[in-house]
Amino acid sequence: MDTEEGMITVKVARKREALSCKLPSYVTLGASGMDLPAAEEVTINPGEWVSVGTGLCIELPSGYEGQVRPRSGLALKWGVTVLNAPGTVDSDYRGEVRVILINHGKDPFHIEVGDRIAQLVIAPVARGELQVVDELSYTERGKGGFGSTGL
Repeated sequence: MDTEEGMITVKVARKREALSCKLPSYVTLGASGMDLPAAEEVTINPGEWVSVGTGLCIELPSGYEGQVRPRSGLALKWGVTVLNAPGTVDSDYRGEVRVILINHGKDPFHIEVGDRIAQLVIAPVARGELQVVDELSYTERGKGGFGSTGL
């Protein structure tokens, strides 16, 4: 752990196109995610999706992942969201963090360099080891799937 309790160090390298953008940061003390800026200009037409570069490459500590999540304001106001939400940035990935955005809205959505397009949440990861068994333990829900627990 670093300076604040619960704070870890994440190394970041910026591509040339991201040098004019602000680094992601937490806007409020209680914020879970850092806003990710776009490092390229793009227009997304209704029903289309596009991969938008942030110009940022990050080095997460082992045991952590980056979760790329939608910004609620873009979803509410424009119908624009992260298509594979949450997108995962693994701790061993060193390439550019890109955001797959889709426009579910009625109008074209234009993104300028520096616009906040998604948020990045840093989260711990537990890895599991699969064990093949003949039978699983009993639960009240059992094999009940989608909608099986009520409305």
